[in-house]
Amino acid sequence: MPTADGTRRSWATLSEAISSRIWPLPVAAIIAAVIAGIALPILDLAVDEDLPPWLGAILFSGGTDAARAVLTTIAGSLITATSLTFSLTVVALQLASSQASPRLLRTFSSDRMVHVTLATFIGTFAYALTVLRTVSDTGDQVPRIAITVAFALTLASVIMLVLFLAHLASLLRVETMLRDVHRETGRTIALVGGDDRPEAPAPDRPDDARTVFARRSGFVTGIDRDGLIEAARSHGVVVRELRHVGASVIEGAPLAEWWPEGAAHESDAPGTTGAAGTAGAAGTAVPAVATTPATDVAADRMSRAERSALEGAIVEAYRVGYERTSPQDIGFGLRQMADIASKALSPGVNDPTTAVHALSHIAAVLGDLAELPETPGAYADEDGAARVVPVGHDFADLLEVGVQQARRYGVDDPDVVGRLFALIEDVGRRATRSEHVAALRLQLDRLVASVAAADYDPHERAEFARRADHARSVLDRAAGAASA
Repeated sequence: MPTADGTRRSWATLSEAISSRIWPLPVAAIIAAVIAGIALPILDLAVDEDLPPWLGAILFSGGTDAARAVLTTIAGSLITATSLTFSLTVVALQLASSQASPRLLRTFSSDRMVHVTLATFIGTFAYALTVLRTVSDTGDQVPRIAITVAFALTLASVIMLVLFLAHLASLLRVETMLRDVHRETGRTIALVGGDDRPEAPAPDRPDDARTVFARRSGFVTGIDRDGLIEAARSHGVVVRELRHVGASVIEGAPLAEWWPEGAAHESDAPGTTGAAGTAGAAGTAVPAVATTPATDVAADRMSRAERSALEGAIVEAYRVGYERTSPQDIGFGLRQMADIASKALSPGVNDPTTAVHALSHIAAVLGDLAELPETPGAYADEDGAARVVPVGHDFADLLEVGVQQARRYGVDDPDVVGRLFALIEDVGRRATRSEHVAALRLQLDRLVASVAAADYDPHERAEFARRADHARSVLDRAAGAASA
């Protein structure tokens, strides 16, 4: 039975899959516009003669030629404006991504304002085109309500165009990109940290655990742990994850391992001695008995079809896509922010201020990661039996993603170096475990070594030495608190 956390993750994955595609809302708008374009002229025929005078004065009052001209103009102008506006927008975003990160183009495709604007434009075009087919020279009545609605939709489209251009000007700013990525990463961290599944100690892994291999190449975009737990429970096995969300896999690479429940203890049972045999009670050698490893013995009790079904369920629980996504991948946001920092430090851009701003966001995200609860040894089923041994996020690896490129490319800029020292201090104040402090100490030592090899004057070196000493004192206090 799916847990509340599993339901939230599934909903987040579905929501991201829909919101990252531009077409769903515009297609829905086209369908609604066609239905309205058919229904309103029918309503016109039914109520036109009964309309009050004041309402009739507001509605369209031209003849068939004027109606056809208005609708033709609306349809033609809107499809042209749509093509031109979004062509220029895509070009502008490509230029922006070349100075920030190509992965940030995803923020454009998932931007709600983009969806609403395109839906308004395309919907109005489809509506005007549908109503136009009802205007006939042989008819004695003009669909006044329908044409008036088309006029109102056109005004709404003009307003949306103005609002969209203002929104686009904000969207293309690197500060907005960093803010959006930070918010998205914060939601992912909250989702990953809010796990409500029952936990259990990690079971011992037998030496002969069976490996499940990936059947397609790409990135692991999510893991359905509820599905893994159910598959493991129904087959009486334990599943151990080998790939974390965000990892790159290729077809045929190890994805997970499984072994029958209790297999690690079955090796101690009678009849599973090694080939060398055992000593008898009187010291005489007992003949060795040919045996099979416990996992193989237990696994052989399963039919080929059962093993195939189990391994198919394990593979199915791993969602593999051609690009990383944010719902479960807490490292993806760090990767995007690190890309912005490294691009800003490239010789072609040379914008260390943007790199400093990106490092500020990275520090905040790393601080949130440092406060996440520790990954459990295993997730249990409803009966409390350990079923899935998860692969948790590695703080040291995520810290490396956040600071490595900025340290390498920005070591010659005093502002960037100063922000890196501050990042270690900021994250160190929120570190709750000794392994986090150890990872921060390692990064501090590497930063000090990089600064020592850079070209700085004595005053700058003295300032960096002071910052390094202060950072060490912060980490010493964090280590004391973690060990208390």
